[in-house]
Amino acid sequence: MASALRWFLVGVVVAAAFVHGGAAWAGAPTDQLKGRIDGVLKILDPEAKQEGKSEERRAAIRKVAQETFDFRDISQRSLARHWQARTAAERDEFVELFTDLLERSYISQIEQYSGGEKILYVGETVEGDQAQVRTKLVTKQSTEIPVDYRLHRLGDRWLVYDVAIEGVSLVANYRAQFDRIIRSSSYTQLTDKLKAKKDEAQETEAGNVKRTSRTK
Repeated sequence: MASALRWFLVGVVVAAAFVHGGAAWAGAPTDQLKGRIDGVLKILDPEAKQEGKSEERRAAIRKVAQETFDFRDISQRSLARHWQARTAAERDEFVELFTDLLERSYISQIEQYSGGEKILYVGETVEGDQAQVRTKLVTKQSTEIPVDYRLHRLGDRWLVYDVAIEGVSLVANYRAQFDRIIRSSSYTQLTDKLKAKKDEAQETEAGNVKRTSRTK
């Protein structure tokens, strides 16, 4: 599957976790993961999808994402060996650009969730400050898709730094893409692509706002 589809499944799992959640394994990583996503229920409520509330809904989804994922760590792991060669300013810029890409993907996909899937929690492993929460996404067709969350502890919080869907890591997928672009072109080319995607997304959102305002 392409990375976009994997990110879609992440969004579906997050939504399904509270709409049709199965019995959860006891433990801080699982409990915190579920607890931080509890607001998804309200976000997916029909009233929250009413016209004129899209910005409010997206802000709420973005907040859930920021409280669930360690985007800086995800960025560093995805850039891998190329991270060390970057200056502090370049690292901050990359984290901002990559986080924006992931959050927009997360938001756009979770907004498409219509229900019908359910999540089963099948296990939790904790080793020091590292943990893995193993789940299965059960689709409307009763197909089971294994989705494993990898988390680490920062203080008293457990944050997701990777998601493996059917054994394929989201971070590894992006790492391969980024490495290919940098080796075939340059790091600047990679950031230019990320900036272009951000600009394109902002233009699309601005156009949608204008169209909505004209129809009122």
